[in-house]
Amino acid sequence: MKKTLLSVLSLLFLVSVLAACTSSSANSDDQLTMVWYPNESGNDLKAARDEIGKVIEEVTGKKVEHKLTTDYAVAIETIANGNAQLAFMGAQGYIEAKNKNNSIEPLIVPSGKSGTIDDAVYYSWLAVKKADADQYKVNGEYAIDNIVDSKFSFVSSSSTSGFKVPSNDVIAYFSQQDQWKDLTPEDLMEGGSFFNEVLYGDSHQGSAVNLLSGRADVAAFCDTCVGNYIEIAEGEPNKTGSVYKVKADAAEPFNTVPGEEFTLINVTPVLNAPFAANKDSLSEEDFKRIQELMTSDDIANNEKIFVPADAETTGLFTKSADERFVVVDDAWFDPIRELSK
Repeated sequence: MKKTLLSVLSLLFLVSVLAACTSSSANSDDQLTMVWYPNESGNDLKAARDEIGKVIEEVTGKKVEHKLTTDYAVAIETIANGNAQLAFMGAQGYIEAKNKNNSIEPLIVPSGKSGTIDDAVYYSWLAVKKADADQYKVNGEYAIDNIVDSKFSFVSSSSTSGFKVPSNDVIAYFSQQDQWKDLTPEDLMEGGSFFNEVLYGDSHQGSAVNLLSGRADVAAFCDTCVGNYIEIAEGEPNKTGSVYKVKADAAEPFNTVPGEEFTLINVTPVLNAPFAANKDSLSEEDFKRIQELMTSDDIANNEKIFVPADAETTGLFTKSADERFVVVDDAWFDPIRELSK
């Protein structure tokens, strides 16, 4: 009798365990995880993240969980190992993730003003405080000669416009001089070789604040990631010599440096950042559904995703002309790959 009772109880326990496992699997199948870089993880962009999650939920029938990060490496590893199915990341991060897992594929990228990939670029900046800008002129023109021995802030070693592109610019410029002919990216990653000190902001916002708070003399960051917090004060957008000013009501972390001004001493166009997918953990059907949705006119006209240029609200993407999401293939990112060779 006791053996029979024990057998029944054991069977019931096994059934309950299997049911729990099945339920867990079902719940997993009903959810998609999207991982975000530190630049896009702030509270000021929550509405934009939520809207993208909402439309993906509608087209897939699956709940979207947003995984926010404070570290580029965490975001890259999360999409590469399949703990997230989707990610919004820079070109360099996409390449690093694909090197880890060949099943990582670009889903979409935001276009340029033309609505095509022909002008699908943003800009990598080297900036200095406006008060110090004259120190970075050579023969009356802005140049990067005097960044040697400075306190310099990058974003992250995995950042396209916050490390890969600016470090390539520095090496291309200085390697023409005998003293620096053997300069490498590794020489720029820490102080004592080329720079006096090297800081990392862990986000474009963080790198900019390193500059504006006085912790760095020169900083690398991009236009789009700080666009919600600043306004142009002198000159034209994305032009060397132009001056930008932090808005009086700027959100964190710029709320600590309202009114501070900086000058651009180097400006370089960069390929737009992709939304990427891990096709090991995202089905082909969902990949196609999401891609078709995100490249539709409905999304291009969704003002919560493409915020009108004159709107007071902040967002991830701006609509000033015909901007929309477009499809690209892996080879489109080859120019960024070439920077590592």
